[in-house]
Amino acid sequence: LSGSITTPDVKLNLGGEFIKESTATTFLRQRGTCVVIKPRNLNPPKELRNSGQLREELDIDLKDIYYKIRCVLMPMPSLGFNRQVVRDNPDFWGPLAVVLFFSMISLYGQFKVVSWIITIWIFGSLTIFLLARVLGGEVAYGQVLGVIGYSLLPLIVIAPLLLVVGSFEVVSTLIKLFGVFWAAYSAASLLVGEEFKTKKPLLIYPIFLLYIYFLSLYTGV
Repeated sequence: LSGSITTPDVKLNLGGEFIKESTATTFLRQRGTCVVIKPRNLNPPKELRNSGQLREELDIDLKDIYYKIRCVLMPMPSLGFNRQVVRDNPDFWGPLAVVLFFSMISLYGQFKVVSWIITIWIFGSLTIFLLARVLGGEVAYGQVLGVIGYSLLPLIVIAPLLLVVGSFEVVSTLIKLFGVFWAAYSAASLLVGEEFKTKKPLLIYPIFLLYIYFLSLYTGV
């Protein structure tokens, strides 16, 4: 007996192109086994992949930053925000962005104010941290740095109002006081805990003075 066995010429349609089916696939198909080949794009776009990796390497959580911003701008306990996350889970990039944004709106042609604001943020937070530790508070420098930086947001909110009512001295002064009290209350309510007991004014007062100085850098005084 003599003869030859040839494989059937079966072609698969993948995305509009016909390719010849392999012998192994034909063997499985003849015995009732169906192999489905579905091409997928396993790699996301390069831009999305790079941005996601960059945020992960720099430890940037945009949702966390947005939540902390809301906690600072709305410090009332009745609103239901877990405001302690600003202190207990400190980050660097969120406060830095707030401080840089406050520096940019404070320019008014005087570029040196940017370095002054960043310097006061770093060393002012260090002063508050040292004072808190002397008074017996259990707080880290990174926590103070984050709280002081985020609490600049009220001063950023009142900045457009000062441009509108700048010619009305009384109204402008009231808005400035409101912004400073707002920022100081937001920061003090996070940093001044129950461990300070009767020593709270000793820490609240320098925080209030710190934001007055920040406002003076914005107004150019």
